Amino acid sequence: MQSNAALEYDYSVAKLFTYATILFGILGMSVGVLIAAQLAFPELNYLFGEYGTFSRLRPVHTNTVIFGFMISGIWATYYYLSQRVLKVSMAESKFLMFIGKLHFWLYFVGALAAVVSLLLGISASKEYAEFEWPIDIVIVLVWVLWGISMFGLIGIRREKSLYISMWYFIATFLGVAMLYLFNNMEVPTYFVSGGIGSIMNSVSMYSGTNDALVQWWYGHNAVAFVFTVPIIAMNYYFLPKESGQAIYSYKLSLLSFWGLMFVYLWAGSHHLIYSTVPDWMQTMGSIFSVILILPSWGSAINMLLTMKGEWNQLTENPIIKLLVLGSTFYMLSTIEGPIQSIKSVNAIAHFTDWIPGHVHDGVLGWVGFMTFAGLLHMAPRMFKREIHSKKLIELQFWLQTTGIVLYFTAMWIAGITQGMMWRAVDEYGNLMYSFIDTVAALHPYWVIRTLAGVLYLSGVFIFAYNMIKTMTSSKELAQEPKNQSPMAA
Repeated sequence: MQSNAALEYDYSVAKLFTYATILFGILGMSVGVLIAAQLAFPELNYLFGEYGTFSRLRPVHTNTVIFGFMISGIWATYYYLSQRVLKVSMAESKFLMFIGKLHFWLYFVGALAAVVSLLLGISASKEYAEFEWPIDIVIVLVWVLWGISMFGLIGIRREKSLYISMWYFIATFLGVAMLYLFNNMEVPTYFVSGGIGSIMNSVSMYSGTNDALVQWWYGHNAVAFVFTVPIIAMNYYFLPKESGQAIYSYKLSLLSFWGLMFVYLWAGSHHLIYSTVPDWMQTMGSIFSVILILPSWGSAINMLLTMKGEWNQLTENPIIKLLVLGSTFYMLSTIEGPIQSIKSVNAIAHFTDWIPGHVHDGVLGWVGFMTFAGLLHMAPRMFKREIHSKKLIELQFWLQTTGIVLYFTAMWIAGITQGMMWRAVDEYGNLMYSFIDTVAALHPYWVIRTLAGVLYLSGVFIFAYNMIKTMTSSKELAQEPKNQSPMAA
């Protein structure tokens, strides 16, 4: 074992996941811009035959962003910060180093196979759980490898106390493991159709209402344990490290943690309001969703108050800008979701464009900004070079912020317009508008959404360029920066 003074962290696995984050970010968000354009300009559905239609590309977009960009970013930051908060290097254990690299390569090959399978139309047809059973098995193996890596590192740590970020990463591991296993219990159709069906295609072991309840117990908690919990882990590490400020309240971080753990799991039935599931379950989903405001805002306010007395850093450091505005988008998203889960509001919002508007202000603003900020903070320390360009981070920030605001504003207006038009009746009780009337009314907002996506994607390309230049040709650092990341003008 090395002494603490001589400890050098090994970032080889963190670097691999950093490269994957950049790659899948570009792929997933490029497809997202294309399918947004397809809604506004339907002729774009015919560019690549059956492989270019909205229905084929939409699951490619969602899964590449969630299980490619987001998960890669989560693991890149985990393999970086876990060593530092546990005060142990992965290089000290050949076994953990092997597991970490196996984790990456099995994940990367599996992720590429998953993208190809969705392009070919091979799908289990469940939201956020489209992969067929062979890929599900690979995903389970990848997840188990992460667990071995995490608990192995915790087992050989020098730091006795587990920092709050590690609590959130452990919760991510346990939560997704439980949810994914239960929701993806399926049987190949070959075995339930007398040998007529396909060995590759499968059907859920649940049916009807039970299948819907398990699916949205999983689906909403994919948001909890991928979009939220590990991203909070990032912020609790990167905001104090980049700003040089201690967390405002460690007790509040723990209270918020347990609040999220107890409440988030039971909010998923708000996706099934006005459906065939029992009314009490719908009501329970609404109630737990509203209660969820407390732990969510507890985390967000804790992050913002960490900057108390140091708000001048927002004008000086664009990474702080990303972290603080990301926390603000988290507050916005976690008040909007509970509002949409109230039954009277849901009657207007459900199935409308307001729902993807809600999802994207969280994904683009909260998850995206946190991931970009985390990787930018890591880059000088992993590659021992200053960040290539501060101006490029500023440009990325403003392009993406403008894109996010345009996106959710257009989708709010479109969604509420849509919901009101669907409900409008004349004096005889007949519907006033046909479905195609709503499509015509929403067309301008779909064009705005496409423009918003182009702005955000431009920021992703700027980020990728800045990171690549940082890795390869920027000024070398003689020593590791203590707090603010060094960056060229």
